[in-house]
Amino acid sequence: MILEGKTLSAQIRQTLSARVQKCQLNLGRPLKLAGIGWKGGYASYLYLKKELEAAEKLGIKGELHELTGNTAHDDFIALIKKLSADDTVDAILIPKPLPKILDTNTAWETLNPAKDIDGASTLNIGRLFICKTTKEIEAMQGFAPCTARAVMMLLNYHKIPLAGAEVAVIGRSSTVGKPAAHMLTCENATVKILHSKTKDIKKSLSQADIIVCAIGSPRFLKADMVKPGAVVVDVGTNEDENGIYCGDVDYDNVSKIASAISPVPGGIGPLTLTALLENIVICAERKIK
Repeated sequence: MILEGKTLSAQIRQTLSARVQKCQLNLGRPLKLAGIGWKGGYASYLYLKKELEAAEKLGIKGELHELTGNTAHDDFIALIKKLSADDTVDAILIPKPLPKILDTNTAWETLNPAKDIDGASTLNIGRLFICKTTKEIEAMQGFAPCTARAVMMLLNYHKIPLAGAEVAVIGRSSTVGKPAAHMLTCENATVKILHSKTKDIKKSLSQADIIVCAIGSPRFLKADMVKPGAVVVDVGTNEDENGIYCGDVDYDNVSKIASAISPVPGGIGPLTLTALLENIVICAERKIK
């Protein structure tokens, strides 16, 4: 089974145009997404540019604020504060990674959680991790990180059984690995987080019914690391040594033994962008209420 995300993404997007128009009528102005990006983070910058382009196709204004390796921390925080307080800005997106010179912990404290469509703010992350069930996550007045949410959307859309499943999440980032692992436990899966310091990844993966690979390394997951019949979700967006766009999974070989696998592109990517678009609309709808 190919775990494609394009069909579900298209279904959700069909509902968004009317919701955007209704919000704009109520607010008396176009909706606006502000993005803060850094070209040094290839995947995250590409992700931001695609989101701004997709937003503009729905009639949502997009503005890009670019960081450099020399951006002063105080200027970065001042920008976040300005956008957080601006009533004409409905949503803010700041993909990681950011330049190492910046104190990102301060940034997430400063970011307005009501505009934080990718669940990066301290308050939104806290709200997510106190939830025990998916129903509690859906009811919280906040946002979960959209790539982690896209993993859940993809698995649920393709009816992959999660309750009682042994799941291995490769990667422990605050944007994907950790939140995806938590959201999977909220669906009653038993989850193990693996990372670069795990002693024997092959052994840890040997019992995994589902593998979510979000390590950020081109074609890292090989066929001999996957249990025959496992479900594999590839979250990676990479350029290999030849400049070829690829995921974290050696798709050609892993697909021969997995029972289901997500492609790159066409799997998690479309759902992540769509979840972010929907969250822009939710920001505006909550503001109107």
